[in-house]
Amino acid sequence: MAQQAMLKFVTVGREMPARRDAAERRRDFAEIYAEFADAKAREQASRCSQCGVPYCQSHCPLHNNIPDWLKLTAEGRLKEAYEISQLTNTFPEICGRICPQDRLCEGNCVIEQSGHGTVTIGAVEKYITDTAWEKGWVAPVAPRAERAESVGIIGAGPGGLAAADVLRRAGVQVTIYDRYDRAGGLLTYGIPGFKLEKDVVMRRIAQLEAGGVEFVLNCDVGTDISFEEIRDRHNAILIATGVYKSRELDGPGAGASGIVRAIDYLTASNRVGFGDRVPEFESGELNASGKRVIVVGGGDTAMDCVRTAIRQGAASVTCLYRRDRENMPGSQREVANAEEEGVVFEWLSAPVGFVGDPVTAVRVQKMRLGAPDATGRQSPEPIEGAIEDAPADLVIKALGFEPEDLPRLWDQEELEVTRWGTIKAEFTTGRTALPGVYAVGDIVRGASLVVWAIRDGRDAAAAILGDLDTAQAIAAE
Repeated sequence: MAQQAMLKFVTVGREMPARRDAAERRRDFAEIYAEFADAKAREQASRCSQCGVPYCQSHCPLHNNIPDWLKLTAEGRLKEAYEISQLTNTFPEICGRICPQDRLCEGNCVIEQSGHGTVTIGAVEKYITDTAWEKGWVAPVAPRAERAESVGIIGAGPGGLAAADVLRRAGVQVTIYDRYDRAGGLLTYGIPGFKLEKDVVMRRIAQLEAGGVEFVLNCDVGTDISFEEIRDRHNAILIATGVYKSRELDGPGAGASGIVRAIDYLTASNRVGFGDRVPEFESGELNASGKRVIVVGGGDTAMDCVRTAIRQGAASVTCLYRRDRENMPGSQREVANAEEEGVVFEWLSAPVGFVGDPVTAVRVQKMRLGAPDATGRQSPEPIEGAIEDAPADLVIKALGFEPEDLPRLWDQEELEVTRWGTIKAEFTTGRTALPGVYAVGDIVRGASLVVWAIRDGRDAAAAILGDLDTAQAIAAE
């Protein structure tokens, strides 16, 4: 009976949840994908081949038990599917929405390799946990017994939140310090609502608060409170700040007004979505309405920017990327969505200068692909004489993020960093050179995926618990 529910990939084709029409979705920041109905979720889950070596699971940073919860979904055992899903993932409904499944689980699906089209893993994952919330299956964080030890977490992004969840379930007292007025980090202020509606994030934060996690917001470590003060308050410290320092554009005119950072632009847009008053948006500085917009970059942040500009009513939106489509780091699914919504991509194009102040044009150098670089990707090189000016009223820099100089900002010279400025921490445990101090997520890896931050947060929390147990045992001797 159970076996008959599966292996239907030969007779049932791959289907994603319906996408709202591009003309409709350009007008708002609501998520673009509809929810699966129960029958459709069961049908799509039934396409899983239940292969002996589940590459979907091994290529998921969290090693989610994907074949198991697909099978349970196909059999209509949705509550059990949710229970299996949340065993390895603190935020499955968030990963289901924003993970680049085409590069991770779905990109390694066995039936995809055989030409049948991958199982729609992300959409089913999202459906399972959204249903769990709707049905009241998502239980509050409730430890069986409280512990006296406390852990301070610096950064309320996905890594810090995931660690807090694990630690609170074990009864540890947890305080999270964050510079922003809302928790969530990039989940709240960096990712647009059309990919991740904010009530999805806020209900997880409310769950943690209800479970006893204390949030100290509007708190900039190094300014409002020193690192040493936090360290004195807690038995262990977890650094989960992420990376927020934007890579800069070079070239003549790069300092002109009208050239803005992606993080500032996206934060302003998300704040407006919350109903906040944002003077920089009202003045037009961080508002694309009626403007010719050029976004520089080819990653997921660039895709967020171009699609946000479309929704703000830009006159035109162009994305410049120095390599070709096949070599861009962003999700191909996001590129396709952006093109449907009216974004123009100029491949093999790089800015070399800017005209006017405020900016009126970007000087664009056309490129070609040469020999591979150290990563194996072909390096772009300029085509001599191929330079043209592209009109622009707003230029958004989306070239990625670098770590801030935390040892200097926090007066902690003993906090070791790599040559890239990221914190040097042990693989899997997050332990740093400072006793009792751990680090996870982008501040260790460099700019990476939310799912990796969740993995790091959960791993470091397990290491912290082990170290606290060891310290307790030594103290009891």
